[in-house]
Amino acid sequence: MLPLSPGVYQFLDASGKIIYVGKAKSLRKRVSSYFVENRDHSAKVRVMVRRIAEIRHIVVGSETDALLLENSLIKTLQPRYNIMLKDDKTYPWIAVTNEPFPRVISTRRLVRDGSRYFGPYGSVAMQHAVLEFLHETLPLRTCKLNLAPSAIAKGRYTPCLQYHLGNCKAPCTGAQTAEEYAALVDMAVSVLKGDLRPVRAYLEGEMLRAAENLKFEQAQRYKSRLDALENYRSRSVIVSARIVDVDVFSLLADEDDDTAYCNFIRIRNGSVVGVYTVRLSRGVESDDADMLARGIQHIVENISGELSREVIVPFMPSAAILFDGVTFTVPKRGEKLELLEFSLKSARIYRAEQLKNLEIKNPERHTERLMEAMRRELRLEKQPRHIECFDNSNLQGANPVASCVVFRNGRPSRKEYRHFNVKTVVGADDYASMREIVYRRYRRLVEEGAELPDLIVADGGKGQMGAIHEVLEHLQLDIPIAGLVKDSRHRTAELLCGYPPVSVGLRPTSPLFHLFSHIQDEVHRFAVTFHRQKRSNAFLHSELENVKGLGRKSIDALFKHFRTLSRMRSASEAEIAEAVGAARAALVVKALKGKDDGM
Repeated sequence: MLPLSPGVYQFLDASGKIIYVGKAKSLRKRVSSYFVENRDHSAKVRVMVRRIAEIRHIVVGSETDALLLENSLIKTLQPRYNIMLKDDKTYPWIAVTNEPFPRVISTRRLVRDGSRYFGPYGSVAMQHAVLEFLHETLPLRTCKLNLAPSAIAKGRYTPCLQYHLGNCKAPCTGAQTAEEYAALVDMAVSVLKGDLRPVRAYLEGEMLRAAENLKFEQAQRYKSRLDALENYRSRSVIVSARIVDVDVFSLLADEDDDTAYCNFIRIRNGSVVGVYTVRLSRGVESDDADMLARGIQHIVENISGELSREVIVPFMPSAAILFDGVTFTVPKRGEKLELLEFSLKSARIYRAEQLKNLEIKNPERHTERLMEAMRRELRLEKQPRHIECFDNSNLQGANPVASCVVFRNGRPSRKEYRHFNVKTVVGADDYASMREIVYRRYRRLVEEGAELPDLIVADGGKGQMGAIHEVLEHLQLDIPIAGLVKDSRHRTAELLCGYPPVSVGLRPTSPLFHLFSHIQDEVHRFAVTFHRQKRSNAFLHSELENVKGLGRKSIDALFKHFRTLSRMRSASEAEIAEAVGAARAALVVKALKGKDDGM
């Protein structure tokens, strides 16, 4: 049930305590590796695996985000079986200091002194590469001198080696004004924020200038720095330098059931330290604002204990006034909105896992839930436990065939699938083919007194639904009709229902949409497979199959011996008799010679 996405997994023991936190590029592959018997695990890992009673996971956008989230969770939770990352170290940042003539430096600690922080970086090497790039590109100072205006005015400093190397313009001696230096700092901040245009223009100008002066090696160095700019990435939604202590709540309403999922993310000191999702039952006349308030109250009472002073929500909860001293924020853009989207994504993943778990552990309840959702969405009188879907297949009118697939209780009933050869339609007329096949199918069921479907689905739009409606009226049958419309990529795009057809709005992520997509894919596969088989048989049909008295085994023996019809025609009757006998050889010679005489 685990996804193949990157993320963080947590192992819990029987008492509910987290004993291990790990990251993974693919959650399913990494977690499953712990339970492979022939894998060479250490004694510590084997003991830990025996204690695992529950597995939780958090899906993130990239492996770097998983690395950062793992770091913050281990430092907060201090799991027993985690050795690495338990110290007080954290991932490196780049800071633009709050001082006269600011420096761009490396740091692992965020000090609230007005400095600006960018990152964090998943590795020290990545951070050093960015710092080296900035210092090679922009003449910024690296010294720790106090460059207050009064100190510069006293003339106590002299140019250092960096000035003579061209890496600094000696603002300590007054050779560079504060305005000129601030322009370089703004350029560095633009790079760290992801705006590469100012530095790109600066590097392109330097590269062209070096090329004009025939300094091609120097021009190539600027070209390499331009390439490095394109691959640069400086920030992550998992950790933020500007968002310090907040709680994030999102609400995902389940349209197929009277439930909702409330996700909670706790951020402390700029890092995610907890993610939790709770399932809520919707009460009588409860709207989303009431559900969100109930979810927040439940998590506060049972999980978090108290709320941060700022809480990020998708909309205002109905009982916001009850949370004294808390400011609720509904973001419209920026990092807070990204955190809210991350929370909502976690809720969607939790909901999908719960539904998958329900399907595995309680298939009857899952089927009842799915059938009831279909009845409600299609406005049917009863649940469509028996569904039949039709599709046509031909190649420019040649070898026309059709297929019917049957689904019972949301699952394919392959033993009831049927193939049809189109008999009365000439040319590529899908509507006429649909009328013929549907008429033959249900006239026979009526004559035999067999069970009729609860819903008929056409692999097509209004035209195919109209053809089915004509047949049902002729046979005086009252069976609901639906149609599946495909997009330009031949994927399920829209569901039509009733007559005249009306569009039924379904979320592409809903189980009901997935079921109809499965039905459409299955009927298309069944029809195309039959069409290709019939087309191949027609292609392989030879003149010998029309010879009376000559069976398949004799034909196969002739082709195995002579390979082609032309060799058979040039062979003598005695040579042919060696393969199939004298009596059949006479029939073959007569048929082939007659063909040659006719030509």
